[in-house]
Amino acid sequence: MRKRTLTGVLLTAALVLMMMSPALSIASEKEMKIPVKAVELRMTLRDLWIGHIFWVRSVVFATESGDAGAAKVAEENVVKNAKDIAAAVGSFYGKEAGDKLFGLLAGHYGAIKEYLTASMAGNKEGKDAAVTKLKKNAEEIAVFLNGANPKNWPKDTLVSLLLAHGAHHIAQIDAVAAKDYTAEATDWDAMRQHIYMIADALASGIAKQFPKKF
Repeated sequence: MRKRTLTGVLLTAALVLMMMSPALSIASEKEMKIPVKAVELRMTLRDLWIGHIFWVRSVVFATESGDAGAAKVAEENVVKNAKDIAAAVGSFYGKEAGDKLFGLLAGHYGAIKEYLTASMAGNKEGKDAAVTKLKKNAEEIAVFLNGANPKNWPKDTLVSLLLAHGAHHIAQIDAVAAKDYTAEATDWDAMRQHIYMIADALASGIAKQFPKKF
């Protein structure tokens, strides 16, 4: 119950910060008349980030059911998806930036995997250690993105968004470990809506930083 409360708090904080930061807000009606290429970028990033949560979810369910083969394929796709997200961002900021982001995304998944393993084993200390890594990684990703686009990607807002995303992973894993599939379905819907917020924030920031490309 405590973790579900934490998830709600983090999501609320993320929403408040996004309302305070126009650069990271979802498009209002006045902003809907955006260039076609900017819309295409938004949809591309949405698709990529949905892929992230889809394949991580697949790893969680395969691990819970003891299907090592399915878990292996799902994990391979988690890595492939992370490379695709990094390449999409790197197409604007350069290969070095893309490689850096891939490393950070690998750290994000590594912490999630550690939490999953600990959760399935009922290892509280392992879960706590994984949460610490997940939080540190969220800070690192936020610092990296803010450094690349400081005007449009405020660090504190990014941290809040990424912490909320991490909390969704935690809630999902705990629900599956407890075989509470109704709760997991609710978590999935919230995670899906939130990942759109992250994708849209990144797309909006890129379009504003590189207007001549759009």
